[in-house]
Amino acid sequence: MSVSNWAGNVTFGAGRVHRPATVGELRRLVAGADRVRALGTGHSFNRIADTTGDLVSVAGLPATIEIDRERAAVTVAAGVRYGELVAELHQAGFALPSLASLPHISVAGACATGTHGSGDGIGNLATLVSALELVTADGELVELRRDVDGDRFSAAVVGLGALGVVTSLTLDLVPTFQIRQYVYEQLPHQTLADRFDEVFRAAYSVSVFTGWDGPHARQVWHKHRLPDPDDAPAAAAAPEWLGARLADGPRHPVPGASPVHCTDQLGEPGPWHLRLPHFRLDFTPSSGQELQSEYFVARQRAPEALAALERISDRIAPVLQISEVRTIAADELWLSPCYRRDSVACHFTWIADTEAVTPVVAAVEEQLAPFAARPHWGKVFGMPPATLRGRYPRLPEFAALAREFDPAGKFRNDFLDRYLPG
Repeated sequence: MSVSNWAGNVTFGAGRVHRPATVGELRRLVAGADRVRALGTGHSFNRIADTTGDLVSVAGLPATIEIDRERAAVTVAAGVRYGELVAELHQAGFALPSLASLPHISVAGACATGTHGSGDGIGNLATLVSALELVTADGELVELRRDVDGDRFSAAVVGLGALGVVTSLTLDLVPTFQIRQYVYEQLPHQTLADRFDEVFRAAYSVSVFTGWDGPHARQVWHKHRLPDPDDAPAAAAAPEWLGARLADGPRHPVPGASPVHCTDQLGEPGPWHLRLPHFRLDFTPSSGQELQSEYFVARQRAPEALAALERISDRIAPVLQISEVRTIAADELWLSPCYRRDSVACHFTWIADTEAVTPVVAAVEEQLAPFAARPHWGKVFGMPPATLRGRYPRLPEFAALAREFDPAGKFRNDFLDRYLPG
């Protein structure tokens, strides 16, 4: 039985595919395997989850969600999707400060690859992890905690599946809150460059969408956090903002796509989990007819990096569906794309044509090279191993820790062999 990722651009080479129903069954599978990799919801666009051995889906493990009110924390099974977690948190009076664009991705997979939302001062999703439990190469169940394990914990959270199969994570929570969402259209690119900080400080979470096909960004999504969770009436937004105009109806980021599957806009207040993602949980996002790449640069270099991308806009636009620019706060997680630098992420949703997209990805990487851009671990990139290793200063230490946890290389695959030293 062949298994593909969500986008369909990767068919996994596993000889066997397993869906264990208990952690005990998972431990036995891992202990008895020669090569094994964990699979979440399959929303990676490269071969990071691939293996020629045993592919293990964590989606079959009990979907436990345990809220600790006193500690303001939740312990959640690795295979649980964010969309399944957030409603329970909200009902209990809690929230996560950030969410990714899609609520359909698994908690463990998103954290293991450094996936993020947007917002000045808000870290990526992995920064909320305070503890994790994983099955190591010999089948042992190991817990790592932020307050106990120091560097080992900071290495393991964005772990790329190299240390073991994560079975659960504990996340920090905040009190529940509400969001209003507005969309502005046709923000001049020059204004984005000249007033970058002002653009991204305009709301709790801001996303700029562009097609790199003209002098204007197509849309800017403002997600305003409300101070009062009971605030209900829709507030009037300024009809113009920095030269952009307020959209007169709901919008989808991709031109021509129906907004029916997007989260509510037009200033209608709603719970955090129904506004922070761009898309609704009850919508299965398209059919995966796309490829994705994403690169992170230091925030203070963002205007220069965007100008560099504009220089090859004639190459980007023909193979692009949409591009999104977001901000993320620095963190201390070793393999996080935001390690020790406030970052701006330049995301590209490409057409589903690998042959056409690959040379453009190479051109994007060439333009972003002066800014020491770090690629998203789970998306399409072609950066040479030596270059990538230079962008992640703790990568050699991480590789040493991976050898300690997995001396026989049970969790390694071609992807890790290519990018991890040793």
